[in-house]
Amino acid sequence: MPLANLKPIETRTLREQTVDELKTLIISGQLGKGERLTETGLAKALGISRGPLREAIRDLVEMGLLVSKPYTGIFVRGVTKRDIEELYSLRLALEKFAFQECWGKRTKANLEDLRARNLSLTSVIDDGCSPQEAIERELVLHSWCYEVSDHSLLQKSWSQLRPNLSFYFTIHQQAHARSGPQRDAHDNYVSLACGGDLDAMLEHLTHHMRQGMKQALTALPEE
Repeated sequence: MPLANLKPIETRTLREQTVDELKTLIISGQLGKGERLTETGLAKALGISRGPLREAIRDLVEMGLLVSKPYTGIFVRGVTKRDIEELYSLRLALEKFAFQECWGKRTKANLEDLRARNLSLTSVIDDGCSPQEAIERELVLHSWCYEVSDHSLLQKSWSQLRPNLSFYFTIHQQAHARSGPQRDAHDNYVSLACGGDLDAMLEHLTHHMRQGMKQALTALPEE
């Protein structure tokens, strides 16, 4: 069989695939707020064992999308307007601080790395990647300023925030009726990050994230 006909093998774990599937159902409102879920029902519907399912449920509880009540069951918490507002406001504060910290630490090498991350993102979009893969590449791109900042507590805060951003990015794409980010969505971000005007970079972050928050809010199912 010609190699061109081979398809890439799925490298994500069952746990990750289960998180993505349930996350999409919750965000879209197909699993409604307050709905009770059972391990037996989920395992049967998804065709997986309870081991990876329980791991996925723990991840979703940590993200705040599910609530586990002892002796009662697992319930859909859903996403609220306040969740989105809090996450975007915290992310904006962190990313602006990250750029303030990393600005004087930029080098030719790490700026080239930033451009390479953006190229990697646009390449997978051109290849018709899955929405989740595009989101992961987008998160790698946004991790750059935290890495270059060399600020350990800031990096820890980003690591804690990052899992939540994955499903908020999904909400954002739904708001735009897209399966992933626009191909040129980060060109201005990267150009400013490589430029000489920190104030312009910070202003771009404020505008970009406020717009993103407004779009995400419009995609929420009616409460």
